Amino acid sequence: MLDPKKHELLKNKAREIRKEIVSMVHRANSGHVGGSLGATDILTALYYHVMQHDPKNPEWEERDRFILSKGHCTPVIYAVLADCGYFPKEDLLEFRRPGSHLQGHPYQPKTPGIDACTGTLGIGISTGVGMALGAKLKKQDQYYYILCGDGEIQEGQVWEAAMFANKYKLNNVIGFVDRNYLQTDGYSEKVMPLDPLVPKWESFGWKVFEIDGHDFEEITDTIEKAKKEDKPVMIIANTTKGKGVSFMEGKAEWHGKPPAKDDFERALLELG
Repeated sequence: MLDPKKHELLKNKAREIRKEIVSMVHRANSGHVGGSLGATDILTALYYHVMQHDPKNPEWEERDRFILSKGHCTPVIYAVLADCGYFPKEDLLEFRRPGSHLQGHPYQPKTPGIDACTGTLGIGISTGVGMALGAKLKKQDQYYYILCGDGEIQEGQVWEAAMFANKYKLNNVIGFVDRNYLQTDGYSEKVMPLDPLVPKWESFGWKVFEIDGHDFEEITDTIEKAKKEDKPVMIIANTTKGKGVSFMEGKAEWHGKPPAKDDFERALLELG
């Protein structure tokens, strides 16, 4: 259980991260705001409560890893990493600018705190389970947290990775599906139906939990349960695309649309 002070800290951090997301995408006039806002609470719980990591030593061998398989949602991971101290917050001003290390998709060689290059949908979870097997072979005991988009898991490569993780009993893998039912082309169940999602993952040998992806208690408690499993775990996190900004919530149009000046100002007002 989270104590009240930690819960308040996470809530305040999430609000600040959302403000930074909206600001980054507005300044760049480019980027994916909806999915980033929706995933904010998951990343906030991971980086400020769950994960073992050290911003002063990004290459610490024993650290937990986070892999943004839905690689287009870099605003959320960049905002979190900057706030944690992996690189100066001033770098966020250069988001998606030519020459910046903060490009539209994560680039591990240049950005401190990024553990894998992603962007091609499906590659993040494939990379993550491979890294997790490597850790097992080296007898390391860190966790690999992987965030997938629900539109992303329409990719066949995701299910190849699911079979791989089951075969090697990778209980050091804790995945999330950011289940907001929206993707760039609209409602996911019209584009390519995914439900029933829980039994799908179970049939591939994973332990599955389903949670409210905006409830810090549920997120953190479920991760603790996941760590007790002897198999890979997938957490279906029900979220709202555009969470925190009323006129963006549940709207597919905000998948990759930058807010213009008026919308940006309205969003900041709502976020406090």
